[in-house]
Amino acid sequence: MSIQYEVEQLADSYGVADSFPKDFGYGGEEEADIEDNPSPSDSKPRILLMGLRRSGKSSIQKVVFHKMSPNETLFLESTNKIYKDDISSSSFVNFQIWDFPGQVDFFDPTFDYEMIFRGTGALIFVIDAQDDYVEALTRLHLTVSRAYRVNPEINFEVFIHKVDGLSDDHKIETQRDIHQRANDDLADASLEKLHLSFYLTSIYDHSIFEAFSKVVQKLIPQLPTLENLLNIFISNSGIEKAFLFDVVSKIYIATDSSPVDMQSYELCCDMIDVVIDVSCIYGLKEDGSGSAYDKESMAIIKLNNTTVLYLKEVTKFLALVCILREESFERKGLIDYNFHCFRKAIHEVFEVGVSTQWPAGPQAAGSPCTKAVALNGTPRNTV
Repeated sequence: MSIQYEVEQLADSYGVADSFPKDFGYGGEEEADIEDNPSPSDSKPRILLMGLRRSGKSSIQKVVFHKMSPNETLFLESTNKIYKDDISSSSFVNFQIWDFPGQVDFFDPTFDYEMIFRGTGALIFVIDAQDDYVEALTRLHLTVSRAYRVNPEINFEVFIHKVDGLSDDHKIETQRDIHQRANDDLADASLEKLHLSFYLTSIYDHSIFEAFSKVVQKLIPQLPTLENLLNIFISNSGIEKAFLFDVVSKIYIATDSSPVDMQSYELCCDMIDVVIDVSCIYGLKEDGSGSAYDKESMAIIKLNNTTVLYLKEVTKFLALVCILREESFERKGLIDYNFHCFRKAIHEVFEVGVSTQWPAGPQAAGSPCTKAVALNGTPRNTV
């Protein structure tokens, strides 16, 4: 389905992250008790959500991956046992999210933390920024130190959550204080090699989607190839910024090497919401069959500040969203030709990824995705 909009509004007038229609998603939500399938041999990367009770772990999972409205999360019950959620967002970003209750006791002999950490790609520890975080920092240190000794390859991520209720100065001060205390604790334990990444997040804006994007990107071994292809594409097309989005979750799995502006990312997320919402209404057949997002999906949104947003389907799970100026968009034929070459190269990357057994984790960033296609269609080596 092809949609074109003329948007007469200010470019910076964006709102809270909306959710997709309920029938457009990853399929039926499947949450299973870990005891039903405790096998550590699953080849999918594993992301652990950990933190104290009521820190917002389950809300993050529901908003990002199950399209729940942020206001609906107020009625979620506190998690009292470990849940596993399989996420299949595309052929190469397949991972599991394990949501841990806040009262997990690592000293309980029945808790096999070695089995869990050994198969983990990323550990996200959620800290409630609106609460006293002294106890949370103690639990953070205990958790990451145990995990690091079992699996040093884990990516350790700290979400300083619920910052929507804090002033900008308070956010910065809270992040600085948590960063300082957490790293001091690691230094005292002679764990200087353990690296923590910190993010300010809230489910009431797009910060949680951007933070999860950064987490997921570290688990994608093809990331350097994708970034290289995006750099070639925008440099030959007069495009200012390009994101490769997972359409359902609005996680961007890759972008070009220029810095990410939060406002630009939010505009692209809002564009995906608009396209899917409109397609669900007008893009289906009369009998209700068909898909709201398919190989014909394309949209153009022109803002009143000479900025153009351009969305094109890449695969059944991915979309390319570009930001460019109107004068550059006058060369739409060139952009579409370059996109065709880019899309072909992306599909080749996918084929290599499917036919090769990828290790799960950032150490695979240099994996042998050795073949890509430049925008003139000729083979080239990847960066």
